[in-house]
Amino acid sequence: MAKGKNKGTKRLTKNKMTEILSALFQQNPNQTFSLKQVFKQLHLTTHPAKMLAIDIMEEMSWDDFLSKESEYSYRLNLSGQVMEGIFIRKANGKNSFIPDGSDKPIFVAERNSMFALNGDRVKVTMMARREKHIKEAMVTEIIKRAHDQVVGRLKVEKDFAFLISDGNFFVHDVFIPKKKLKGGKTNDKAVVKITQWPSAESKNIVGEVVDILGKTGENNAEMHAILAQYGLPYKYPKQVEEAANHIEPGITEQEIARREDFRDITTFTIDPHDAKDFDDALSIRVVDNSSTLYEVGVHIADVSHYVKEGSIIDKEAQKRATSVYLVDRTIPMLPERLCNFICSLRPDEEKLCYSVIFILDGEANIKSWHLAHTVIRSNRRFAYEEVQQILEQNGVVDGTGQPAPAKKTYVGDFAKELILLDALAKKLREKRFKNGAVKFDREELHFDIDEKGKPTRAYFKKSKDANKLIEEFMLLANRTVAESIGKVQKGQKAKTLPYRIHDQPDPTKLERLRQFITRFGYKVKTTGSKGEISRSLNKLMDDVNGKREQNVIESVALRAMMKAKYSVFNIGHYGLAFDYYTHFTSPIRRYPDTMVHRLLTRYEQGGRSASKEHYEALCEHSSDMEQIAQNAERDSIKYKMVEFMSDFIGDVFDAHISGITAFGIYAEIDENHCEGMIQIHDLDDDYYEFDEKNYQLVGRRHHNKYMLGDPIRIQVARANIEKRQLDFIIAD
Repeated sequence: MAKGKNKGTKRLTKNKMTEILSALFQQNPNQTFSLKQVFKQLHLTTHPAKMLAIDIMEEMSWDDFLSKESEYSYRLNLSGQVMEGIFIRKANGKNSFIPDGSDKPIFVAERNSMFALNGDRVKVTMMARREKHIKEAMVTEIIKRAHDQVVGRLKVEKDFAFLISDGNFFVHDVFIPKKKLKGGKTNDKAVVKITQWPSAESKNIVGEVVDILGKTGENNAEMHAILAQYGLPYKYPKQVEEAANHIEPGITEQEIARREDFRDITTFTIDPHDAKDFDDALSIRVVDNSSTLYEVGVHIADVSHYVKEGSIIDKEAQKRATSVYLVDRTIPMLPERLCNFICSLRPDEEKLCYSVIFILDGEANIKSWHLAHTVIRSNRRFAYEEVQQILEQNGVVDGTGQPAPAKKTYVGDFAKELILLDALAKKLREKRFKNGAVKFDREELHFDIDEKGKPTRAYFKKSKDANKLIEEFMLLANRTVAESIGKVQKGQKAKTLPYRIHDQPDPTKLERLRQFITRFGYKVKTTGSKGEISRSLNKLMDDVNGKREQNVIESVALRAMMKAKYSVFNIGHYGLAFDYYTHFTSPIRRYPDTMVHRLLTRYEQGGRSASKEHYEALCEHSSDMEQIAQNAERDSIKYKMVEFMSDFIGDVFDAHISGITAFGIYAEIDENHCEGMIQIHDLDDDYYEFDEKNYQLVGRRHHNKYMLGDPIRIQVARANIEKRQLDFIIAD
């Protein structure tokens, strides 16, 4: 029989092979086939037949009949020749288009851009594929402009003015008539509203100044410019603040009588040292002295008690959807009177909360729990650093050596309670990883800032036991309330609730990760059950911990992960290995948490299920605003990083390669974790080519290689604060 198969495959002509390959993919339009699967399906057993199939599939992908999912896999290309998506403008003219439902960019030449601007929603037509040329698209319609305001630096001439925009939003500077300057002067940072877009008749962009932010280079002006660039508010509307000023902060006896009273139970908050909005607190007490049962209360600020749905404050919070955390400031979702005073769980003040009360045994198993509106009085406001110090002073270091509960002497305020909560949190964490949660303990870049906003120190902050203590109880509360609504008996329909969902990793990106780490001697599973893949990823994270390639491998692994988002359509949370998960614990700074509070209260009172369509729209908006806020936060970090390094021009540092692109090398300084770029034209010892598959640059003549994770010595060459660009060169 094998002989017959060989005989058959040898005789296949190119036309016949094309025919059977076309049939295979068309009959399985949603399936991705690896080369091995294709060979098996079509019984291709000889080398010539296999090579012919590979050549034809490569041609089919060039012709857009197939979509090449990875180096060794293909699927039917279901997208047509006309597509909609987002236009991405690049300063060098190498623009691209991201189709809906894909993250793969398609090249758009400047001549085919129809003057589309960065972020615009456009319709494109795929162009005829030229041999040995990349896929190209042509913009045929601008469906929706992404921005009608732009931020930049003014240049005022005698009779007219221009705005030189920040970033790559516009291909040309914005022309501003002199009478529309609003008093702006050269080098002022300004917000400009576009009054005329480019067209076939005129390429000019015309605008008028709506706000002057200050002088270019001034800290306040630059931070406000970052916010304005993303369409984020940099000041609070007066009428909303006035509405907040009219809210009565006092708590009546009638309100206390309606709630469970936790004022006499040991309670404290644990937050960053510079936090002002304390939206969660923990309480703990032994249920019975003769047993090892503990009552742990997760108390969350009852924002929805004060912010009524549809009110002017609620509408502004809904629009913002999240607080924004720049390096040197917080732009709050709620007016300051609410987030820092009335709702904030400040010590020694009676506060209203929405609480999840757990009865846990010594192994952190939930014996019972209930949801309750409560009143609390926090005994102490802790910073993470204080709690960490107390844990370490009492022998608790990195999850080991906690004292036995019978220990008689403890060092520090509420040390006994903190140690007990820490021990329970570690049990919860252990179970979470055992159930398949993915272990990513990423460090975050932080700066110390002086009174003028100038960074004086750059450092990485890693999550320690104190942070993880709070994290585990917040995760427990979020998961529990999500299960209470979403987990229903067979045949019943769950009521509407916004969930925090996280899909499984992208298979193509997982395969890229597997290929990348093999050169370092590591392995990872890319197929199998969710638990098998996550356990394999965790083993990889443990294996690379402390190695020089750790940051690089963690970064590539993170790229394989999907982004978490909000939706009323639950698919579970892959990263946490929870079937049901929501956000309940931060209503001061996240609008979805306020939505969840309101719905839980409504259902507790016997209310009907809320509109899925309405809440899904709110979820999509919240997810979008979360992404925009993260982009602004990253830009503020980048700005401060360049500002910090501007004092070190000419200095030499040890670094490692953190990224490789066709136009250069990204390097991260080991000492302070600031990242800059070595332009490819500054690598003048050879002509270097980009090997995308292996994340490396290779010299054509001498075959020198620059690879991800390699240690190098760099010299700080340039720090362009306006462009937020840091340039290095290789140190001799």
